[in-house]
Amino acid sequence: MGKDVIPYRQPPSDHLHPMVYMTAIGLVLGFVVAAWLFFDRQLSFERQNDSSLLLGMVSYLLLIAIALPLIMWRVWRSHRQRASAPDQATSFRDWADGEFEVSGSLLKGRDAAIDALLPIAAVAFGLLAIGLVFVLTPAA
Repeated sequence: MGKDVIPYRQPPSDHLHPMVYMTAIGLVLGFVVAAWLFFDRQLSFERQNDSSLLLGMVSYLLLIAIALPLIMWRVWRSHRQRASAPDQATSFRDWADGEFEVSGSLLKGRDAAIDALLPIAAVAFGLLAIGLVFVLTPAA
């Protein structure tokens, strides 16, 4: 416990911690890697398979879905730092213990991170499980 008589409470945050964004990017990249590892099957060398083209298009769309928000965030951060002095970055633990403002109500930061990452994690781990089942079951 600190030496403060009154414990310091941070004001509610209205943005996600950068660690949440990095985790989301990692999950999307894991989705792409699992798709290429488990579903790019060339059945014969004489016949060309269309799965590589489809996987390439999905990978391209997911790359754009990651790249555009990342570029916009970097531009926003550089303009914010020029306009005012950069504030101290809070640790993920402090952010998760704090409050997060969502549509006029407050959530714990940890709950907000779970709500943001759960759909992406479900898709990434679901594709991984389907791919493992696809690889481990013998073809009939």
